Amino acid sequence: MSRKCQVTGKKTSVGKSITRRGIAKKKKGIGLNTTGITKRKFLPNLQKKRFWFEEENRFVELKLSTKAIRTITKKGLCAVISQMRKERNSV
Repeated sequence: MSRKCQVTGKKTSVGKSITRRGIAKKKKGIGLNTTGITKRKFLPNLQKKRFWFEEENRFVELKLSTKAIRTITKKGLCAVISQMRKERNSV
């Protein structure tokens, strides 16, 4: 399974890590020089969470971001799952 939240759709994003050398001008130096740029990944904060789904009388295990867990706490599991199913069927 990919690193993607099943509710919000958050996934891994890419960026760069920049290595600098020198002393900043505001600290009375001559400035910073970039000595290396490497690719890196920004991973989402994903958790596997098991919920009791009362309507179907079973457990549902979802891979969620922490923001999605807060959404489920606020709206309720039934509302979130029905919205997910509606979006999946419309595609």
